[in-house]
Amino acid sequence: MIEKQKQDVPDADLVAQGLQKIRWAEMHQRLLQRLHVQFSETKPFAGLTIGMCLHVEPKTAVLCSVLQAGGAKVVITGSPGTTKNDVVAALRYNGAIVFGQQEDDSKKHQENIEQVLSHDPHLFLDNGADLVATHLAQSARGRVFAGTEETTTGANRLRGELHNSLTFPIIVINDSPLKLIMENEHGVGPTIVEGFMRETNLLVQSKQFVVFGYGSVGRGIARSLRRLGGQVSVVEVDSIRALEAVLDGMSVTKLEDALKIGEVFFTATGRPDAIAGESFGQLQDGAILANAGHFSWEIDIAGLKKRAVIIERFRDWVELFTLEDGRRITLLAQGEMLNLAGGGGNPIETMDLGFALQAQSLAFLATHFKNLPVGPQPVPGEINATVASWMVENLSHRRSAR
Repeated sequence: MIEKQKQDVPDADLVAQGLQKIRWAEMHQRLLQRLHVQFSETKPFAGLTIGMCLHVEPKTAVLCSVLQAGGAKVVITGSPGTTKNDVVAALRYNGAIVFGQQEDDSKKHQENIEQVLSHDPHLFLDNGADLVATHLAQSARGRVFAGTEETTTGANRLRGELHNSLTFPIIVINDSPLKLIMENEHGVGPTIVEGFMRETNLLVQSKQFVVFGYGSVGRGIARSLRRLGGQVSVVEVDSIRALEAVLDGMSVTKLEDALKIGEVFFTATGRPDAIAGESFGQLQDGAILANAGHFSWEIDIAGLKKRAVIIERFRDWVELFTLEDGRRITLLAQGEMLNLAGGGGNPIETMDLGFALQAQSLAFLATHFKNLPVGPQPVPGEINATVASWMVENLSHRRSAR
């Protein structure tokens, strides 16, 4: 196990800035407010350390405070490119142990993961299965007895490459129909499109878009583009999802055809190399690439860099690659999640629901882990029902009060 790093003393101005952002998020996360009160009384995590790998931004900080209210020691790192440094400072001020900053690359991110594991957590709250994969690579030593996974990408890893090595139950939050509907479709989808508009300052109606993957995130992106007047094609290998795209009015096309006609490409597959290799040779001059998946690996960025003779940065999150034949390809947000890397991420209320599922699932695991099967499994039905009823009550109350 590596030596633990000492936490820096937070900068007062940075702390104040982070606390203000967290306070704004907390005001609108009513489900987490409710759980904060409940957990303060029941203390479901008394004596437990929760190791977290989750985007470090204001809404996540509110979740951390709820877990701390429940008695947990919270140790957290983020993901490359999406960590907000002022939130890191505020979290440390509030007693969490935090590793990472926005400038971290993938190598530093791996070091941060190892630092989280050095605190020997009992529970994992994972994002992309980074904690689990590193834990297993370290011979699965430690006292972890259960965990949750946030994403489609992580669920794919748990059910694929990591499946035969798992030794404890993991609740996959992304399997919840609530998260698929509210967070992925109505949260991630629209904010990815908003990120494109913000970073490029281009008109949606002027472009031909291609969305890779028609799961809940891809569906949200495609529908948002259509509502704004964009022309949308979908690349989807699953025939049932492809049918759904057609019924939604999308044009479903093969990869080779999409590469020739598309001007802006969004990847939302949860798997590596959606755009890779010879695909770069078929893109039009001026093509724009962006990713909505958890890992930047959905776009073969290393392969794109090898093909480029000139690489220019126009803005913080806009890079232009000029290829040997003169074609120009733009990459947004270095291939990281476009809505988080350059902006505020999903709407607060959608994350409130997702994080309520997280908090409730962790509390359930703390009590029932011995009676659960090993490996990935869905959010318990009673938790889905409770969180759904809370959100319906919350949204209905607001509408009836108008």
